[in-house]
Amino acid sequence: MPAVRPVPIETLPLFPILDEKLLAFLKDLQPAEWQRQTVAPQWKVMDVALHLLAGNLQTLSMLRDGYFGVQPADPNSYEGIVQFLNKLNADWIKAARRLSPRIVLELLESSGQEYTAFLRTLDPWEQAAFAVGWAGEQTSLNWFHIARDYTEKWHHQQQIRQAVGRGENELLTKELYHPFLATGIRTLPHHYRYLSAELGQTLQFSVTGAGGGTWYLHYSSAGQWELQESAAGPLVATVTIDGAVAWRLFTKSLPRPQAEAYVRITGDERLGQQVFDLLMVLG
Repeated sequence: MPAVRPVPIETLPLFPILDEKLLAFLKDLQPAEWQRQTVAPQWKVMDVALHLLAGNLQTLSMLRDGYFGVQPADPNSYEGIVQFLNKLNADWIKAARRLSPRIVLELLESSGQEYTAFLRTLDPWEQAAFAVGWAGEQTSLNWFHIARDYTEKWHHQQQIRQAVGRGENELLTKELYHPFLATGIRTLPHHYRYLSAELGQTLQFSVTGAGGGTWYLHYSSAGQWELQESAAGPLVATVTIDGAVAWRLFTKSLPRPQAEAYVRITGDERLGQQVFDLLMVLG
């Protein structure tokens, strides 16, 4: 029998909506608000906006135009890629800080339209140029690569909104937040790969709120964790995460001492507490 295709997470139609909300929010900022500190220690609001702009421009340059410019010394090393991207980001932010908010807004608008238009040309079932490393994949399909890009755009915009202190709930909807969570949850089997359980045991993960949901991690007869949409065995642990902060837990911007107030674990503590180290960004 042919292999069953994974059910893709439909995020592509959401890119224009997310961009529209970003531009509207940024246009409403006061000059001082562009310099508000975000949860990213080295970045202010302007820096996060510049990072989003860089994502558009780099994707168009590399994947649409086939121009990579500088490249990592070891493209096969995950740690090397992370270090390379961190330096690339830092260099870009340092140079682009001389741009005005108006210029940044104009570039975000034009490049965002081109970026989404390019994504629409990709066959969702073809191999992506870059694998989703945080999910443990050596190769990824385009639909997952696009969903990963969506999570980047979503959580960086939410960082901006959080820093300014308004508008956070606008992204915490079922339409926009659930795809972010559903994409991030795909890292669970990779994240739990070093932990074992009895065959058939299942963990339940729930995120509260309008954009939340429930997922199950099942320890299969092959001795591997498998992500499922329903419980296939006895529940040994249940993890419930407050939807208002789940995005911060998944993007390493909520320290564990704070996160513990928003996460409830019942059952096997050893298995449940692994969630505190969940990571769905490079780093």
